[in-house]
Amino acid sequence: MTQDDQLAALKALSNETRLNILCWLREPDKQFSPQPADVQATFPGGVCVGSIQEKAGLTQSVISSYLASMQKAGLLESRRCGQWTYYRRNERGIASFLSELAAQMQAKTE
Repeated sequence: MTQDDQLAALKALSNETRLNILCWLREPDKQFSPQPADVQATFPGGVCVGSIQEKAGLTQSVISSYLASMQKAGLLESRRCGQWTYYRRNERGIASFLSELAAQMQAKTE
């Protein structure tokens, strides 16, 4: 993960709604209504933008912008299924971000 990617992730997480979305997507079955079975079969954990927008209570354009910035930062993955786009956490990207951030913070304090 580059320094620009780390900064993008930190910026994404500095917004309460974006942080909430990332937390909600940790347990999508508990946080959102059931998603289509065919989507879950091919993209487990994926949640439709409309479902995320409904839970957040913001306009779809704002949520789409938030999701795009989080995806660009490596925190989310997406897949288009028909006319809908589904998002889920990028666990590898999140782990990489946290690991590198921890290493940088430790290196700075030594």
